[in-house]
Amino acid sequence: MTQHTNGSDARREDIVVVAVDGSEASKVAVRWAANTADKRGVPLRIAASYTMPQFLYAEGMVPPQSIFDELQAETMEKVDEARAIAHELAPALKIGHVVAEGSPIDMLLEMSPSVTMIVMGSRGLGGLSGMVMGSVSAAVVSHASCPVVVVREDSGVRDENRHGPVVVGVDGSGTSQKAVEYAFAEASARSAELIAVHTWMDMQVQASLAGLSATQEQWASIEEEQEMLLAQRLAGFASEYPDVSVRKVVTRDRPVRALSDAAQGAQLLVVGSHGRGGFKGMLLGSTSRALLQSAPCPMMVVRGQAEG
Repeated sequence: MTQHTNGSDARREDIVVVAVDGSEASKVAVRWAANTADKRGVPLRIAASYTMPQFLYAEGMVPPQSIFDELQAETMEKVDEARAIAHELAPALKIGHVVAEGSPIDMLLEMSPSVTMIVMGSRGLGGLSGMVMGSVSAAVVSHASCPVVVVREDSGVRDENRHGPVVVGVDGSGTSQKAVEYAFAEASARSAELIAVHTWMDMQVQASLAGLSATQEQWASIEEEQEMLLAQRLAGFASEYPDVSVRKVVTRDRPVRALSDAAQGAQLLVVGSHGRGGFKGMLLGSTSRALLQSAPCPMMVVRGQAEG
C-alpha cells in the first residue's frame, strides 16, 4: 500500500465510492450511496473489479486479449446498470467509475485514503459469502482509511426510514469522537435528527455497587454524571452544527441492544471501531461485528486513525 505522508486529509477528495458486483445487495448499496452523494452535493464513483482465473497464467501462459475484453465488458455492464439505478434516484448526480483487475479488497483499500466514504452491500444474515460477514466487506471495514458504510440487503432505505434520524454510539474514546463528527455531518446533510447513545453497563460501576443493593439515588447520581459526560462530548460539535437537533440517550443497557433499539426507523447508524493491526486476529470490536449483523439500518464504521 502507498504511504500518504502529507497529512491524512491532504489528498482526500469529497466523493462517495460504491462497490458493485451485480448482486441484489450491491444494488441496494448503490441506491443508498446515490442518495447520500446527492444529499451531500458530491459526486458518486462506482467501483468494480474482475479477476482473471489463475489457471490461465499457468506455466508462463499469457491469457488471450479476448478474455480480458470479455471480463471488462461484463464488468462494465454491472457499472452501467449501477449508473442507471443511481440516476433513477438522483437524475442530476455526477457519476464516475473505476474498473480494476484483481481483488476488490485491494482496489477499495487503495482508494480509501483519498475518498470521503466507501459504501458496500452485504447479503444480510449470512454475509457476503456465507461467513458471519463477507470476507470482502470485513477486510475493507477493518482496514480502510475512510469510513465504510455497510448496507445489508434487508436494511436499505425504505419509505418508513427515509426521513429517520442518524444514530451514533458515544463512549468517550478518540475513535468514538471521530464517529460523532461524521454523524453530525451526515445528520446535517440529511436535515435529520441526531440520536447520541451512551451506554454505561460498565464493569467498574457494577463492581462498586456489588454486594449492596444500590439505592435509586445512587443509580440516579451515576446517570446524571453520565448525562453530563455525554453533553460535554457533544458540545463542540453541537455548536459547529447548530442546525442539527440532538436527542441524548443514556442507558444502562448493553451497547449492541441499545444501539439496535435506537436505530429502529433510523436512516444511518454510526459507530467507531478500535480495530487496529492486522486482520489475522479479531477483525473489529465485538460491538461493531454484532451490529453489522443486527442493525436495522445501514451502518457506518469509523476506525481510529490507522498508522501505516
